[in-house]
Amino acid sequence: MSAQAQIILIAAGCAGAVGAMGIAAAWLLRRASLRLSFQVASAIAVLAVVAGTLGTANAMFISQHDLRVVGMVCVVAGLVAFGFCWLLGRQVETSSLALRRAARSLGQEETGFCEPAGPMAAELAALSEELAATARKLQDSRERERRAERSRRQLVAWVSHDLRTPLAGLRAMAEALEDGIASDAGRYHKQIRAEVIRLSAMVEDLFELSRIESGTLNLSPDQLEARDLVSDAVASMEPLARARGVRLTGEAGSALLIQADARELSRALANLVTNAIRHTPEDGRVQVTATAEAGGVLIAVADGCGGIPDADLASVFDLTWRGTRARTPAADGGAGLGLAIVRGIVEAHRGRVSVVNAGEGCRFEVRLPAVAPRGGGGSGDGDGRRTRPAGLLIPGL
Repeated sequence: MSAQAQIILIAAGCAGAVGAMGIAAAWLLRRASLRLSFQVASAIAVLAVVAGTLGTANAMFISQHDLRVVGMVCVVAGLVAFGFCWLLGRQVETSSLALRRAARSLGQEETGFCEPAGPMAAELAALSEELAATARKLQDSRERERRAERSRRQLVAWVSHDLRTPLAGLRAMAEALEDGIASDAGRYHKQIRAEVIRLSAMVEDLFELSRIESGTLNLSPDQLEARDLVSDAVASMEPLARARGVRLTGEAGSALLIQADARELSRALANLVTNAIRHTPEDGRVQVTATAEAGGVLIAVADGCGGIPDADLASVFDLTWRGTRARTPAADGGAGLGLAIVRGIVEAHRGRVSVVNAGEGCRFEVRLPAVAPRGGGGSGDGDGRRTRPAGLLIPGL
């Protein structure tokens, strides 16, 4: 056997013996701290080098003086290497403790997220960034939950207020009819019927809103033309507009196809048009338009309400928003659920709704994804355009 082979075998034997002890130590320390495991691992690596060097030097039959020199060099180099590994392990432990405190602070809403400070290894720094991003998402989620809870409480309080007044009036009129003291029974019956219709509409909107918020709003989507929705909405709301002296017009381009539930989307559009008519003064104008835009269809309802204060624009689609802090229900008003229902229906169709001040009033914009025309099949008119029956329109609050 050559001298080189003997040296390799001796070094491998010495280092392997230390490595075997390292394996045993790693098994015993498998539940130990990261710092201790890191330091033991570094010590095993240093000892393996030292053992291999000393074993080889001893087998080479060098002088005792030279062997002591090699031994001292190995000891000094080993101590320096072990000290460096100890410091590195300490740094890893410090970063790990900082990340632990940061992870613990994720659930502490009072103090907020405690972002780790100081330099970290690349992997630990990436983990810290992920924790920070998660903390921001949790904070946004908590804020949305708080807003939703406030809206629910306001909804219960305000709807209870809105129900109390008409119910008290119904009770008084019913008692007057029962006691025979009503001077005009026909007028009383007519008032009772009007109040019942208004209460029924309010309960219907509450039921619709509960389905939207609980995720049980079942849609039956079909391919519709935006022009049909606009024309149906204008025809349905024309009597209300005429009674209030408001000019209601509609305009839509052809071949603007969307995939939507005709009944639900018609209800949302009817809510917007009704809201626009009620807030537009006499001799004002409400215009409903449908136009194409990049990747979708824009349905807009513009009114002459005079605009909405900038501070209220972000709250327009919140529950119970009426544009005023007064809680006295108007004769034709409701619980302020109409625009919240609009947002829920539009978002259920993978669209979005917004409002901006424009011209003499404001402009509500509904953006829906467009779809490609169906090929073949189905009933159609002379130009091949698929037709559908007019959707059911339910004016909202």
